[in-house]
Amino acid sequence: MGHWGILRLVVFFAVLMAAYIGFQVARSMIVPHQPGPVHDLLTLACAAGLALGMLAIYALLVRGLEARPATELRLGSAAPNLIGGVAVGAGLFVAVYAVLVAIGVVRIQGLAAQPGVPLALAMALSSAVGEELLMRGGMFRIVEDMAGTLVAILVSAGLFGLLHAANPGATVVSSIAIALEAGVLLGIAYALTRSLWLPIGLHFGWNFTEGGVFGAAVSGGKSHGLVSASVTGPDLLTGGAFGPEASVVAVALSLALSGAIGVLVMRRGQWRPLTFRLRLP
Repeated sequence: MGHWGILRLVVFFAVLMAAYIGFQVARSMIVPHQPGPVHDLLTLACAAGLALGMLAIYALLVRGLEARPATELRLGSAAPNLIGGVAVGAGLFVAVYAVLVAIGVVRIQGLAAQPGVPLALAMALSSAVGEELLMRGGMFRIVEDMAGTLVAILVSAGLFGLLHAANPGATVVSSIAIALEAGVLLGIAYALTRSLWLPIGLHFGWNFTEGGVFGAAVSGGKSHGLVSASVTGPDLLTGGAFGPEASVVAVALSLALSGAIGVLVMRRGQWRPLTFRLRLP
């Protein structure tokens, strides 16, 4: 079974998706519905449990289906890739908001009265780890082994956009935006280092800065950040109800960074050419 790439892909995706949904269902049963400190701390604890559980499941899948250790999760490369990824992801979103402020669609009003940092941390942690293991570890990596880097980017980015199509406030534009800005960038980030820690850090840094710092909607989900800001203007610039991830500014800046990283990938000889293999080692 492990030698057939398409079957390996299906097993990875199905098991990781089931685990991700299962952890979310468990969280909804454990965490009390009434807001408060206990709710927030339990939500954060469940997010940490999801992250650790998903990492363990992924490592077991790699060992069982590929007969190797999960080198893409090597602990020796975790700290620099995570820290660098968080810094770049946070800086990228700050750049997006700086442009939105400069063109007048966002006004920073000061510090928020009731920031929701623990919930923003929980959301950023669970989505960064869960979605990156699923999409870059279980999808991009295997498709790249079968068909090369370009096909892996197209397939994983397209699916990533589709997976966000049912989110609150989602539109065709927002799904395309997520595919172009996040799907492409995170796939190229993995190709640069062959470490999942870099896209995990990027994903976390972007999401936490978006929701936990600026209080913007994260893929349609409402957030309460450290900063209070008002957003007015056309959806093409603000992203509308989905949030700034659907903004043309976010897409443009993310694609520019993707292009720069893509050049590094090619210069380092990490870009894998088009191929067609149904059987994998």
